[in-house]
Amino acid sequence: MQHQLHGTYDSFLVVLSYLIAVTASYSALDLAGRVTISRGKHRVLWLIFGATSMGLGIWSMHFVGMLALTLPIHVMYDMAYVILSVVLAIFVSSIALYTVTKDELTPKELVISGAFMAAGISGMHYTGMAAMIIGITYDSWWVVLSVIIAGTASVAALWLLFYFRKDQTRYASLYKLGSALIMGAAIAGMHYTGMVAASFHTDSLVREHVQMQMQPETLAYVIVFATFLLLGVTLIGVFINKRFSQKDSEIEENESWYRSLYKNNEYGIISLDKTGMVIDMNPAVQKITGLITEQYINRHVAQIGLHIPRAEREQTRSLFYETTAQHLNSFETAWSYPGGDVIKLSVMKVPVEIAGEIVGTHIIVKDITEENAAKQKIEYLAYHDELTGLPNRRRFNQLLEEAIERSASEQKTFAVMVLDVDRFKMINDSLGHTYGDLFLQGVSKRILQSAAGCEVTIARMGGDEFTILCKCEPDGREASELAQKIIDTLKQPFHLKDSDFYISASIGTALFPEHGSDAVSLLKKADAAMYKVKRQGKNGHLFYTDDLDAQLLDHIELESDLRKAIERDELVVYYQPQFHSEYNRMIGVEALVRWNHPTRGLLSPGLFIPLAEETGLIYDLGTWVLREACRQMKRWHDEGGPLIPVSVNLSSHQFHQSNLVTYIRNILQETGLAPEYLELEITESMMMDPAVSIHILEELNKLGTRISLDDFGTGYSSLSYLKKFPIHKLKIDRSFITDISQNRNDRAIVSTIIAMAQNLKLDVIAEGIETKDQLDILTENDCKKIQGYYFASPLSAADVEMMFIMPSREAQHLE
Repeated sequence: MQHQLHGTYDSFLVVLSYLIAVTASYSALDLAGRVTISRGKHRVLWLIFGATSMGLGIWSMHFVGMLALTLPIHVMYDMAYVILSVVLAIFVSSIALYTVTKDELTPKELVISGAFMAAGISGMHYTGMAAMIIGITYDSWWVVLSVIIAGTASVAALWLLFYFRKDQTRYASLYKLGSALIMGAAIAGMHYTGMVAASFHTDSLVREHVQMQMQPETLAYVIVFATFLLLGVTLIGVFINKRFSQKDSEIEENESWYRSLYKNNEYGIISLDKTGMVIDMNPAVQKITGLITEQYINRHVAQIGLHIPRAEREQTRSLFYETTAQHLNSFETAWSYPGGDVIKLSVMKVPVEIAGEIVGTHIIVKDITEENAAKQKIEYLAYHDELTGLPNRRRFNQLLEEAIERSASEQKTFAVMVLDVDRFKMINDSLGHTYGDLFLQGVSKRILQSAAGCEVTIARMGGDEFTILCKCEPDGREASELAQKIIDTLKQPFHLKDSDFYISASIGTALFPEHGSDAVSLLKKADAAMYKVKRQGKNGHLFYTDDLDAQLLDHIELESDLRKAIERDELVVYYQPQFHSEYNRMIGVEALVRWNHPTRGLLSPGLFIPLAEETGLIYDLGTWVLREACRQMKRWHDEGGPLIPVSVNLSSHQFHQSNLVTYIRNILQETGLAPEYLELEITESMMMDPAVSIHILEELNKLGTRISLDDFGTGYSSLSYLKKFPIHKLKIDRSFITDISQNRNDRAIVSTIIAMAQNLKLDVIAEGIETKDQLDILTENDCKKIQGYYFASPLSAADVEMMFIMPSREAQHLE
């Protein structure tokens, strides 16, 4: 006979059951993170401990929920079913924790795991209900609904567990608490839905024979106390483990940083234990040395040392074992590849110290082959001339100091020679810097060839200046012979830009210790000797003598005075008349500069023109002469003098300036002289680059000025240039005229020049006529235009006016 029973719920226990569900859920969320980051046996222990704790929490919630129901009869519990329900709860929890600790969780896996978990929870719930020693019947629809709620709660719980398992943000605890409240509500909802499905009644078949029974009140409070205790211990364990896990995470993070640095380092790192056995090598080792890590792990480092070239092996071994715990050791060595290639390595040995004890070593290697090559190149360039490869000024000064120190101790002699290339500036200006550089390279090669077999050091000091250290006897014979070899070698033509160019060299020599015991005095005195050669006509060699100091001082003073000469109006133009021998009349004048020095008197051009070229003052000086000559000739024309041209020599500086035509035009406009009355005298050496020269000459020809080729026959230009260049007059050099009456060769050369000029429809004039015999020979060869002392020496403007201009003017008045 069955009697339906109706019960009531204890509000306190209902709320308590919900709090237990929330606490269990929060614990499960945190435990999921612990299990996830654990490894090995720690992972298994955390999984067992977590599943037990979580299962007991969920089961407690269900059991307390059942105790919240008060029935009109006293209900006992079958302990066998109670224990079985506990086992099911723990089993369900283990499924949940295992599922969410996987690296990935697909929707399919989530649903399947949720279904298993729902079945376990439902089984746990209805097994717990079965533990009640009372008759129970169920409404199947409510049972189905409770299972659906269990399934939904399980899927939601698994997803939340998976999502928040590794959350380490500052809001992680809040997120977990919110999720625990939701999960607790779902679990409680499933339980109380299942309770609604149950109908309790008395039944004569109730299991009164059950031996393991327990009073519900006692069991309830014991389980609640035990559950809270277990959850508390779990949370404390979680907290403590979290601290350790944070430490482990930091260690793992640092390890990751270290491994990343180790594996991706561009330097090779070989790790050794304290016995010298290789325990690891990073990938850069193979890239640098070619060693394969697997072949050397657990082998002694000495096996690696066999790849060091034999010549450096012992020294490397000695340096390697110098390292102590207190001192790092770094050194350089070589590394030989199987194919024979050798590279340079920088090696650093770094002791690994733990708790004050050396436990191993890191060997850090770097390929410094290219770095060393770059250093060597930089060092080479610091002490060598980049253009010629010869030692530069810095290196020469070092070698000179060493030679002085060595020769002083050995009481031996050596020579310091200074070489300057004559006419280099003209070549550089004519052809440009590119060909100028090629020319200097050719000069350095010839100097080296000349010095072959001699104990010498050759350096380029800059520009076209070279210096030579030469071992020699006290008389300097070896230096003199070397100088002559160099001079003879440099006389040979240089072929540049499809043309041959001729140069010479001026060499000065000072002897140690006769002429000086220090570098400064030796170089200064060799320089003085070299400048003496230049002043004597270049192309030669001289040893220093005591009188050169006075000459050098004089040279310096003269240079200083020349810089002020134009400003002080100390320059003056003299004019040498040019005559037509047949008509005995003046046909032009050549402007020649003189320097009216305040203390030295009137100086001829030979004393200061070379100095002006050397110092760069020739441009200002030439400009002044050109302007003054044009101004004077215009004045003579205006005053009724003969309409004759004035010839003015152009320096190489003037000829090669970029605005030459504008420069000439401006001076003509400024002075008012008509272009046809200006005759510009140039030399063959200015036309070394025909492409440039012909353009300049054509522009001058368009301007209306006349071009005269001065010193014809003394240069090295091809005669074929005469038919290309717009030249109006050839001027036979005085060197062919001086001995023309005695030397048949000179006479033949002069005759040939005159005939050639006439055939080319060019005017021809001879300079340097001093005797009647010279004049007769020239007139016999049909050269009627003459210039020289036989007719008139260079005269001041006033003398020219008095002697030639005024008589010509008076003759015109008489006519």
